[in-house]
Parts: sequence; C-alpha cells; structure tokens
Amino acid sequence: MSVVPAEVLSGGAPAVDEPVRRPAELGPRARLWPSLVAVYRAQLSRARVARIPLLFVATFQSVGILVMMRGVVEGGREAESVVAGSAVLVVAFVALNLLAQYFGQLRASGGLDHYATLPVPPAAVVLGAAGAYASFTVPGTVVTAVFGCALFGLPVTHLWVLAAVIPLAGAALAGLGAACGLLAPRPELATLLGQLGMSAALLLGVLPPDRMPEPVRFLRDLLPSTYGVEALARTFGKGPDWAYVGVDLVVCAAVGVVSLAVATWAYRRAAVR
Repeated sequence: MSVVPAEVLSGGAPAVDEPVRRPAELGPRARLWPSLVAVYRAQLSRARVARIPLLFVATFQSVGILVMMRGVVEGGREAESVVAGSAVLVVAFVALNLLAQYFGQLRASGGLDHYATLPVPPAAVVLGAAGAYASFTVPGTVVTAVFGCALFGLPVTHLWVLAAVIPLAGAALAGLGAACGLLAPRPELATLLGQLGMSAALLLGVLPPDRMPEPVRFLRDLLPSTYGVEALARTFGKGPDWAYVGVDLVVCAAVGVVSLAVATWAYRRAAVR
C-alpha cells in the first residue's frame, strides 16, 4: 500500500492558512470638553421643565430675607454683607441643596449605571450636571442683588462682578452638593446634608460677620460660598479694593477646583459599586 501526500488530493491545491483573528480595536476615548458640553445640554433640557419653580422659590426666599433684615440692619458694612449673602444664597439653594438631592436620588435609583455605560469621563458628568444646575441661578441672583441694592441704598455700579461670583461660587457649592449626594448611603441623608449646607450658607453668609462670635467666624471661613460673598460685598463701598476682591475670587476658584475634584472621586466610587 502506497501513501499519497495530502497536497496531491483535491486537485493538488495547497492548503491555505486561516488568517489570525485579532480583537477589534476600540474607538478613541471621548474627550473631556465635548463630553462636558453634551452632559450639560442633556441636564439643561431635563431640568428646563422645573426652571420656573426653582427660580421663583430661590429668588422669593432671598428677597424675603432681605425684607426681613431691613428692619434689623440700616446700612453700612452690615447692609453690604446682607445683600451679598442673600444674592449668593440663591446659588446655594440650587447648586448645593438641589444638586445633593439629585445625585442622591440618582444613586439610589441606579441612574449612575446609565452614566457608567457612556464613554464620557467622570469629570464631565459631575461638571455638566453642576454647570446646568448653576445656570438656573443667574436670573435669581441678579434680581436679588438689584432688589437688595435698591432696598438698602447701595450702588449697582459694580454688580458686573456677579459674572465671576456666580460661576466660581456655583462651582464650589455644586461640587460640595454633588459630593454629599454621591457619598450619602441613602437619598434621605443626601437631602438632609443639602438642607444643612443651605442653612449654613444662610446663617453664615447672610448675617453680618461683625456680630458673630469668633468660633462662628472660623466656621464661616470654611464655607465655600463665603469668599464669593466677601468679593461681592467689597464692591459696594466707595473705591473698592480690587486686590482683595481678586484674592477672594481666587480663593473661591481654588475651593471650587478642590470640591469638584472630590465630587469626581465620589462619582467614581459610587459608580463602581
């Protein structure tokens, strides 16, 4: 019996090696800025329905505080602190209180799983949501500041500083609110932390610091919104010291970067659980 090589069978065609299969290449990683803009637009569209009630409640609350404090404070440095604190309180109500509730409910309902499947950086999710909620504070903050200046007889010449105070204070408070909502084990606790934070912004930001005891002033210095309040209050006087205003804004920006970094870390920690 003879052995016939396999190459001569089937017409003598040589065997063809199968191509080596390689894993499919993944697409490029999403960049931070386009992802941030996409999340910001999505959050802005989502919260647009509730925009008018949010603006009304936040603004009405701050205007009511101004009217109440008018019977206690007459003018001077104390009036400047009251007006600046009431204006920034609008930012605290939305950026801190409501954002803490939103992320607390998002974590409890499993909504973080949706964002975890998207090819977007964690920082884009936190910054996009924070920016969307902070955007709703602009009209209320401006209305409160103008009304307070008219009520206490303060000049409105330098209210353009709000263009820096609102985003910087909003970033600091939004980062704090997002961190509270993401780190709280239950949504009820996230709501409680948001309410406590807004109460701290109310008591420590609106009340004149000259009437506070020294330990309370120390707590006031730890509040992120304090530096935005101080920057705005300094512009109401005659011949504002812009160096001090700039320092307050820089400190507010630094606190905002730290608080948003903590919120991003909290988002990563909550998304993997």
